[in-house]
Amino acid sequence: MPEPEVLTDLDVAGTDRYVMRKLPEVTLAFWVMKTAATTLGETAGDLFAQTLKLGYFLTTIALFLIFVVTLVVQLRSRRYNPFFYWTVILSTSMAGTTMSDFMNRDASAKFLTDGAKSLGWGPQGLGLGYPTGAAILISLLLVIFAVWKCTGLTFAIRDIVSFRAEALFWAAILVSNTLGTSMGDFLSDSSGLGYAGGALLVTGVLAVLVGLMRVPAVPNVVLFWIAFVLTRPLGATAGDFLTKPLAKGGLDLGTAGSSAVLLAVLVGLMGYAHVQERRTAGPQDKTLTGVS
Repeated sequence: MPEPEVLTDLDVAGTDRYVMRKLPEVTLAFWVMKTAATTLGETAGDLFAQTLKLGYFLTTIALFLIFVVTLVVQLRSRRYNPFFYWTVILSTSMAGTTMSDFMNRDASAKFLTDGAKSLGWGPQGLGLGYPTGAAILISLLLVIFAVWKCTGLTFAIRDIVSFRAEALFWAAILVSNTLGTSMGDFLSDSSGLGYAGGALLVTGVLAVLVGLMRVPAVPNVVLFWIAFVLTRPLGATAGDFLTKPLAKGGLDLGTAGSSAVLLAVLVGLMGYAHVQERRTAGPQDKTLTGVS
């Protein structure tokens, strides 16, 4: 069987061609895996930065490099592969966790654990605070969407098939996961809601978004991106709820134990998605992106 043809943005926009699908269908399973990946990203990021005391600075550099490696693998793939896709989602969640912490936190005792006086080598954090950090990230995300809009490429992920569109997609994912971490930490640490209260609030907003899907005037693409951002603070608050001490309202399961359990769950879900993909895939398993 010949290799699938690689189409440029111009090819996709101007012809009635079938092209290989690179990103998953948005189903209930998609959102379950997204929440599992973002929760694991929270606990794993905290494991490296805080439990292992590598610090936000070193951990951010290391996890960002991991993100770049996983992204290259995903971009070079010719079709949708659940393991490639969800590994990038996980790497953006882990990197987003420590990027957010490095931006928003500082070396004060309230951000350190086990009586530590410092974390790792280099600056302990910029200390911008959650509101300022979130404002910067929202502005950056809006810039990405503005550039995306100017290219004329689709925002609907099932129709993203070109290199440029996928690169913009992953840039938006990285920033949105970092923004979601800031929002989740703010809800858990500064809003007074606590971990469970923050998770319930985000879940309520997500339920409203599900209801808005039936409103024709509200584009589903807009709802998708709002939900994508909000599932990150849901994962952040859930991760904190699992790992933080009982005195702070958490379950005190620890970052290592929680990360191991969540990793097993996510790998199991990726394996299930891979089996389902193989069952439904075939020589004609392609997505129509042209306009008839």
